[in-house]
Amino acid sequence: MSDSESAVETRPQGRRRLERRMILDAGAAFIDEHGLRQLSMRQLGAQLGVEAMSLYRYVPSREDLLDGIVEVVLDELSDDPDVHRVPTDGWQDYLVRLAHGLRRIALAHPLVFPLVATRPPEAPWIRPPLRSLRWIDSFLAALKGSGFGDEAAVAAYRAFSSFLLGHLLLEVEAMGAEISPVSTSEPSSETSTDLSEYPHVERLQEQLSEDRSAQEFEESLENLLERLATLL
Repeated sequence: MSDSESAVETRPQGRRRLERRMILDAGAAFIDEHGLRQLSMRQLGAQLGVEAMSLYRYVPSREDLLDGIVEVVLDELSDDPDVHRVPTDGWQDYLVRLAHGLRRIALAHPLVFPLVATRPPEAPWIRPPLRSLRWIDSFLAALKGSGFGDEAAVAAYRAFSSFLLGHLLLEVEAMGAEISPVSTSEPSSETSTDLSEYPHVERLQEQLSEDRSAQEFEESLENLLERLATLL
């Protein structure tokens, strides 16, 4: 049997054919409508018209289902015509477009977005909400190509992530989302992910993994105070 044949379950007498992407899309739509706490394999199976056990061939656990939903929601960035993969009009324009693209995702899926923020990352150098290796590498490449050094590019990634995460979580909470984690899964340890397709992430993963939380907090607070002083 070919890979394409094994990826789809054919059910007799007009019953639904399943595939992983269909299940993940249905899971995201279920959360959009009913909220994360209501999601279960039984409920999702009922929505798809199949038994819950049929889903486990494609999503081995609820944790895998949640991780997959995060992936498919973030995939919407690639289909957003206003988000550019490279800085065609400068790095500021690139970051503005990327930030607005992530905000559009958060506002389109306010009940799903807390998952983007709270799911344990695959590795310590992946930070929400931009938690796609493809986009992280694109981010670093864009800044490096615009004259940023390694340290500056990593600092920009950290600052950009922190700003967006805090602001967007407040926005979706105001729209009724629960921003406290629902899952009790343990944070993932560092994996042996093949990074050969993401050269900037591969080269900078040690710097991306450093915990500079205290320094970033102080710098952000200082920047905030300076900005507030301009209002006087």
